[in-house]
Amino acid sequence: MKCSQCNVDNTKVIESRDVAEGKAIRRRRECISCQHRFTTYERLERPQLIVIKSNGAQELFNRDKLLAGLYRACEKTVVNRVEVEQVADRVEDKLYECGEAEVSSSKIGQVVMDELALINEVAYVRFASVYRRFKDIAGFEKELSQIKNLRSDPVKQD
Repeated sequence: MKCSQCNVDNTKVIESRDVAEGKAIRRRRECISCQHRFTTYERLERPQLIVIKSNGAQELFNRDKLLAGLYRACEKTVVNRVEVEQVADRVEDKLYECGEAEVSSSKIGQVVMDELALINEVAYVRFASVYRRFKDIAGFEKELSQIKNLRSDPVKQD
C-alpha cells in the first residue's frame, strides 16, 4: 500500500478492525519512510449487477443512486443516516442473494418499499409515490390502505 503523503510503497499495518458488521476491514497504517498515518478499508468486491429499466435500457447497479432515493424518501422523518445506510445494505444483500447477474428496476423498487414499510410509513409512502407514479389520490389511498393492513396484521409482516 502506497503512503498517501509521500507515495512510498513501504507501509505497515498498526491496527485492523472489522466494520460494517464484518463486511469490511478498517486498517490503520503508518508509512515507514515519513511516519504519516492513514486509514484504508477493504471490502469484498461483488460482481456488478445489471439493472434492467422499465424501458428495457440497462445500466450498472449504483449504490449512490439507491442511497439518494432513500435519503429523499426519508428526509424530514425520524429515520437517521445510519438507518438509511442499513436499509441500503439490506437491499443490496437481497439483490445479490437472488444470484442473478441482472435485476429489474421493479424488483429493486419492491425490495426498497418492503424495507421502508418496516421502518417508517411516511418514507414508504414517499418512495411509493415516485416508484408507482401515482396519477391521482386513489393511488395514494390504495397504498396507504396496504400499509395499514400490513401494520395491523402481524402475520403478514413475516
